[in-house]
Amino acid sequence: MTLAQHYRETLKRNAAVVVSYMFVLLFLYAATSKLLDFETFTVQLAQSPLLSAYAGIIAWLIPGIEIAIAILLMVPKFRTLALYAAFTLMVMFTAYIYIILNLSDFIPCSCGGVLEKLSWRQHLIFNVVFIVLAAVAIALTDSWGQKKKTISLISLGLGGIAVISVLFVFSEKKMQQNNAFQRRFVPHPIEEIAAINLGYNSYYLAGITDSVIYLGNVTAPLNILKLDKHLVILDSLRIQLEDMDVQYQNIQVDVQPPHFFVSDGNVPIVLQGNTHQWFGRTLMKDYAYFSQFIPVDTTQFVMRTIDGQSHQNIIASYGYKDSVLKKNGNLLESQMDGVFDTDGQLLYNLDHKKFIYIYYYRNQYFAFDRDLVLEKRLRTIDTVTRARLEIHHISSTGQNKLSPNALRINKTSSTDGSFLFVQSDRLGKYEDADNLKRAATIDVYDFEKEIYVFSFYIYDYKQSKLTSFNVRNNLLYAVMGDYLVLYRLNPTYFKDKHI
Repeated sequence: MTLAQHYRETLKRNAAVVVSYMFVLLFLYAATSKLLDFETFTVQLAQSPLLSAYAGIIAWLIPGIEIAIAILLMVPKFRTLALYAAFTLMVMFTAYIYIILNLSDFIPCSCGGVLEKLSWRQHLIFNVVFIVLAAVAIALTDSWGQKKKTISLISLGLGGIAVISVLFVFSEKKMQQNNAFQRRFVPHPIEEIAAINLGYNSYYLAGITDSVIYLGNVTAPLNILKLDKHLVILDSLRIQLEDMDVQYQNIQVDVQPPHFFVSDGNVPIVLQGNTHQWFGRTLMKDYAYFSQFIPVDTTQFVMRTIDGQSHQNIIASYGYKDSVLKKNGNLLESQMDGVFDTDGQLLYNLDHKKFIYIYYYRNQYFAFDRDLVLEKRLRTIDTVTRARLEIHHISSTGQNKLSPNALRINKTSSTDGSFLFVQSDRLGKYEDADNLKRAATIDVYDFEKEIYVFSFYIYDYKQSKLTSFNVRNNLLYAVMGDYLVLYRLNPTYFKDKHI
C-alpha cells in the first residue's frame, strides 16, 4: 500500500468514526431527553396521527433502540452494522415527518429537547442530512462491493418507509374501530374573538343565524335577547302568546327566522309566530307530552316522548297540518328501563337535513331522517357500551329515581356540517386530570365518514365553566356562567368539512 493509499484509508476510517460519534451524540441526547421527561414524550406520541394507538410501547422502544445503536457505534467491530441501523432509523423518522406534513389531518407538537426549536420542515431537512451522512459513512467503511451496498441501503430505506406506512394505516384503524379511548388533541383549534358579560347565568342559545344571535332565559322564559355577530346587544324582546292562561312549567324558545317556536312538553303545547311581531299562536295543545322538541320547519317537529304502552322513551314526529303523530319505537334502544338508559340529546343537522341522537350514558349515537328512518348507528371513542345506572323505585309514589352516581359518558353536544361536537368529562389515556378542573373537553366526530377526528379544549372563561355551546358556520358559541364567548374554528382542521 502506497503512502497516498494509506492516507486515503485513514481519512475514510476517521470520517466514518466522526459520523458515528455524531450519531452517538444525537441518539444519546435524544434518548436521554425522552426518558427524563417520559410522561411528556408519551403524551406527544399519544397525539400522533401515526403512533397514537401504540404510544405506550413505542415510548419505551424508541429510546431503547437509540441507546442500543449508540453503544454499537462505539464498538469498531459492530460499527458498520450500527451505521446501517442508524440509516434505517433516520429513514423511518423522515418518513414519519413526511406523512405528518402531507397526509395527516393535523400536525402534532414536535419532539422535546433542542430539536423542539426546529419546525417540522427543518426537522425533515435535519434528518435527510443525517441519512446522507450515514450512507457516506457506510460507503467508506463497508467492505462489500458498491452494488451490494447500494441495494442494501435501498432495501433498508424502503423497508423503513413501509413500516411507518403500515403503522399509520393500522393506528388509524385501531383508533377508529377498537375504541381505545385515546384522544388526539390538535394545536390551536379555536380562537376567542369576542365575549360579553350577560349579567346572569340563566341564558341559553335559542337561535343563531349568519348575523344574529338569539338568547332565551330560563328565569324570564318569554324574554329574548338579540345580539349581532360581534356580541353587541341589539334588542331586548318580549314574546306574547295566544294562550297566556296556560300554567306553563318549562318553556323553551327556538328561533328560526322568520319564525320562532315556543314549547312546553309538560303542558303540552307548541306555539309559533314570526320574528317581526313576536306573537305566538297555538299549533298543538294537549296532544302528546314530550321531553325534547326540535322544529323542522313550519309543518313538522320531531320530539322525544313516552310511549303509552311500553312507558319508554321513543322518538316521534308531529305534522301540524294533519295533526298526525308518527312514532318509531325502534330508534331508541333500551338496555334497562327504557327511560333513564335511553336519555340523551336530540339534535338537528341543518346542512344534511337529518337528526342525530346521542345517548348520555353510553358511547353510542345514531342518525335518522325526518321520516324517522334510521340511517346509521355509530360509537364515540369511549369504551362504555352499556349504561351504568342505579335506578331506585319509590313504592309510595310509584316513581323511579336515578342515583346521582350514574356514569355519564356524553354531556352537551352540537352538530354542524358533517361534524358532531361532543363534550365529555371522561379522562382518556395519557391525559392530565387537572385539565378537567380548568377546561371542557370537546370530541369531534365526522358522522358522514363515521370516524373520530380529534379533540380540543374549551378553557374556563374567568373561572366560569362551559354549560352549553352551539356550532354554526365555523363559529362556536359557548355559554359559560354569566358569559357568552364566541370562538372561531381553525379552518386548517375544518376545511372541506362543509362548515
